[in-house]
Amino acid sequence: MESGLYFGSVKHARLRPAVHEFEYPLFMAFLDIEKIPELMRVSRLSSYNRWNWASFYDGDHFGDLRKPLRQRLQDDAAHHNLKLPDGQIFLLTHLRYFGYNFNPVSFYYCFDRHENVQLILAEVNNTFGETQNYWLSPANQAGNSEVVLRFDFAKNFHVSPFIGMNCQYRWSFTFPGDSLVVQTNVDENGQRLFGGTLELSRRPWSAEWLRHALFHFPWVTAKTIMAIHWEAARLRFKKVPLLHHPGPAQFPAANTRHFGASWSNK
Repeated sequence: MESGLYFGSVKHARLRPAVHEFEYPLFMAFLDIEKIPELMRVSRLSSYNRWNWASFYDGDHFGDLRKPLRQRLQDDAAHHNLKLPDGQIFLLTHLRYFGYNFNPVSFYYCFDRHENVQLILAEVNNTFGETQNYWLSPANQAGNSEVVLRFDFAKNFHVSPFIGMNCQYRWSFTFPGDSLVVQTNVDENGQRLFGGTLELSRRPWSAEWLRHALFHFPWVTAKTIMAIHWEAARLRFKKVPLLHHPGPAQFPAANTRHFGASWSNK
């Protein structure tokens, strides 16, 4: 496995009480977490913990910043009674562009030494400055196959002011190879409410492809936050009810049930 850039689109479709759909193009970085300082030296347009057109800042992700990212993952996994596998870990995320970063969700793909995905961490952020880690690990199993891992777990973190807390997430992931798909479905009271699809194609991690990405998506994180507020305005216009933030007391520790299957790229 090697680091890369993924290009594609994110699609959202809300089914009720009003139908609401949109699709935006984007790109994301896919980084070997042990090599991030080296990777960010690929171009004069990118930096590590320093302002540039594209930057990776340790502080944009969870945990004790005095520790390397792998150690932070290991500590958080242990807190949830999990053990990191012994292979590479890749982070699918937005970088910081012109000093601004917002990641609705970053995914850490944790491989064993045989290049099988054994754990996935979803690091979810909301627009209130809060973060929640969902560890997807052996037993939220929901009909996995050789090419798709599926998870079924309870929502316990407030994200959208248009979706309540009494929801169940149903996520599916394809192997992060030449292409990558993450499907998010949300059920409320046993009925499908929302579906989101991240569909991406891989390109090499190189100065040329990073420059291509930056010129085509010059400030993708700012575009993301502006799109969130624009779509919220459209939902209000459609009279979708606004739900207030339930407060931090509503956020128990993330569900950590396990799923038994794993992928291999062999």
